[in-house]
Amino acid sequence: MKKALFIDRDGTIIWEPPVTEQVDTLEQLVFEPGVISALSHIAEMDFELVIASNQDGLGTASYPQEQFDIVHNKMLQVLAGEGVRFDDQLIDVSYKSDNKPTRKPGIGMF
Repeated sequence: MKKALFIDRDGTIIWEPPVTEQVDTLEQLVFEPGVISALSHIAEMDFELVIASNQDGLGTASYPQEQFDIVHNKMLQVLAGEGVRFDDQLIDVSYKSDNKPTRKPGIGMF
């Protein structure tokens, strides 16, 4: 049986702005120190890699899907260049106030 490693995106792979908690431009895309080399090493192990992320209101007028995709796809492109590819991506689009079980730290989306 293959093991899975669930990795949070914002604040773990990439820097998370403290005020908005949302990376929505390429200018804001900053990788956390050491994360690329660490993920590259992990990718050589026998793990399925899964991104797990809360993205408040993704797909709404205040956070359009296209805006997210530009940043997210660039992040994935950079990581793939270092041999890091994700087997799955779990993205919850609810707001914290929605109190849904699919929102991390809940386990509903897993």
